[in-house]
Amino acid sequence: MSDNPRSDRTAGRADRQDDDRYVLLTETPVPQLICRLAVPTVISMLVTGIYSSADTFFVGRISTQATAAVGLAFSVMAVIQALGFMCGHGSGNYLSRMLGAARQREAEEMAATGFALALLIGAAVAAGGNLRIDSLCRLIGASDTTLADTRSYLRIILLGAPLMTGQFVINNQLRFQGKAVYAMAGLLCGAVINIALDPILMFGCGLGTAGAALATVSGQLISFCVLLAGSFHGENIRLRLGNVRLNAYYIGQILNGGLPSLFRQGLAAAATMLLNTSAARFGGDAAVAGMSVVTRVMALTSSALIGFGQGYQPVCSFNYGAARTDRVKEGFWFCVRGGTLFLIAGGALCDLFAPQIIAFFRNDPEVVRIGADALRWQATVLPVLGFTVMSNMMLQSIGSGLKASICSSARSGIFFIPLILILPRVLGLQGVIMTQALADLSALLLTIPLALSELRKM
Repeated sequence: MSDNPRSDRTAGRADRQDDDRYVLLTETPVPQLICRLAVPTVISMLVTGIYSSADTFFVGRISTQATAAVGLAFSVMAVIQALGFMCGHGSGNYLSRMLGAARQREAEEMAATGFALALLIGAAVAAGGNLRIDSLCRLIGASDTTLADTRSYLRIILLGAPLMTGQFVINNQLRFQGKAVYAMAGLLCGAVINIALDPILMFGCGLGTAGAALATVSGQLISFCVLLAGSFHGENIRLRLGNVRLNAYYIGQILNGGLPSLFRQGLAAAATMLLNTSAARFGGDAAVAGMSVVTRVMALTSSALIGFGQGYQPVCSFNYGAARTDRVKEGFWFCVRGGTLFLIAGGALCDLFAPQIIAFFRNDPEVVRIGADALRWQATVLPVLGFTVMSNMMLQSIGSGLKASICSSARSGIFFIPLILILPRVLGLQGVIMTQALADLSALLLTIPLALSELRKM
């Protein structure tokens, strides 16, 4: 088996001319194709952001401590999502390049292997997390006043880990096949269930934060089932047990394409933990709640950008596999321009209405004061994410794993971690508030030469 995604292309060239997927991804004008694929992915990401924020909104009706507890648990959910995205992006990038090179069998084996690996990892996280639940709560920053709510919420979230990792794999594999509408439908169904069940379980049934967690896991179950059904529809690659190949080659390919996602979101989870512990130390529960709300708001704001980039990823990986690097570059600059313009508008709105946005989630004067200040700092540098996020997606999609991993580590790891350890010691709570904005600017300076070096090679 060759590991070169461009080999063995000539023999299959004639057959591919009649392949609708091949024609769609290599012949449709790039801006039109990206927009076509991006609409459902943008909707998917916005829906995901909205229903992730739903828990924060409804829990904010209970207390500041409950808001802080859900914010603390968000870092663990980010780790689970990171593991799912690692398997999903790793397998999705590879299978898309194989489809572009007319190597169907390898694409089918990778799809099944990525899905199986995600389920195994999710089951391990669920078991290990619940066995050490109190230690885990303390690790992510739970205080004596937030421990009970954090434990109640996190126990249930952990049980849903296999559903979460599994659904992210199917979602990404469908996207990389150019079937973003199926991916959108799965997430949309889960979001509706989650948002509908939140008030029912939390207030109608009196379950509080546990009800919020049950609503989230219920939504994940629905998404998982709908996405799994979608993978068996039409020409989509079927997930078959007989195609699972948990060997060094396929796992290595998953890691090469998926580690940037793991680094990006795993380090984001670690950064959130450090942020929460620093906020608790210098500002108490109100600071944790305020920073947690800002984290959700910025995740929601950037979700549309990520969805736009996800519309580009199948175009990038498929055309790279088909040796159409001119389309890879054209799509990259189109997404950078469009994403930056969107973020300028989004950042301006966040800056202008910062207090109102924070109060929408938790109308506590101290939470609003801290959260509005932090939101304005991050909104000011928000536009730089247009280049950094698209660069990371491009590098990951063409199989440049090392450079993609460095880029994905910059924002939440390479720069954020030293800053969050140093600035609060010097500036107190203001140092906590400033850290993410300064890390974003530093990440841009690192990303520019890494991205441009690959574009010049094309």
